[in-house]
Amino acid sequence: MNRSRSIAVVFVLLVLLAGCGGSAGGAQAGGGDAATVAEAGAEAERAADGGDAGARGEGGDTSGQSDGSLAAGRSIIRTGEVRLRVENFEAARANLTAAVEARGGYVSGSTQRVHDSGDEAWTSGRVVLRVPAENFSGAMTAVESEGRVVESSTSTQDVTEQVVDLQARLENLRAERERLRELYARANDTEDVLAVERRLSEVQTEIERTEARLQSLERRVAYSTITVEMREPRPDRPAPDQWYDTPVLAAFLDSVQGVGVVLRAAVVGFAYAAPYLLVFLTPFAVAGGLLYRFRHRILGGGGDGE
Repeated sequence: MNRSRSIAVVFVLLVLLAGCGGSAGGAQAGGGDAATVAEAGAEAERAADGGDAGARGEGGDTSGQSDGSLAAGRSIIRTGEVRLRVENFEAARANLTAAVEARGGYVSGSTQRVHDSGDEAWTSGRVVLRVPAENFSGAMTAVESEGRVVESSTSTQDVTEQVVDLQARLENLRAERERLRELYARANDTEDVLAVERRLSEVQTEIERTEARLQSLERRVAYSTITVEMREPRPDRPAPDQWYDTPVLAAFLDSVQGVGVVLRAAVVGFAYAAPYLLVFLTPFAVAGGLLYRFRHRILGGGGDGE
């Protein structure tokens, strides 16, 4: 600013000297030149101030620069997803909680499931972490170091336009609310009062809705989300023994025992079936005996007659 003013003053002095050298007028002319110079000096001062103001607008004014930086900054939502194999689910979750809290974040939710298979059990689940956006990379590194990474991905979403649109809409709605309040204060007619009240209520509802949407976006921008899925390894089942790996003596004894089991089963089965056989086969046996005797008599009698 001082340099601009110095240049402007030098310029004015040069104009003044040129005017004095080319003028041969009297005191009145000199007075007119002095007035002109004074006015020119004032113009130069205003020009210099205007130049400085322009410079401040471009980068000299701290507040202006801050607003410009905010306007030029982007509103980015960062998210990450990680799948891990961990040895101990509870220990891993505790470590992740401590890591995210050390970075200014928190655990927003978690789920856990215990799987059973016979006498064995293993745990799986999910943990949702919220961490300040500036600590997103460090938090992802801490998460990935907690176990064996099966899958890891990150994504970003630029919501700058949405934020700007919501801010502009919110500003317009608030201005409309102030105008409606002024109209309400000046309204005398009952119908006008009711109409203004109805519109004022609608505007207030829209303001609250817009504020909620804007705050939600701002929270998602300020705090990134990392979803971590963790799973303990499933216990290995022992492989079944092959039949040809059985010792010879053990195989023979098992076979003898198998024969005994089969004979015992046969005897028990016959004991169960004997009553049914006795009941259902006896009539057939009697009928067969009678038929045999009848045929024998007939055939025997015929032979004696010859």
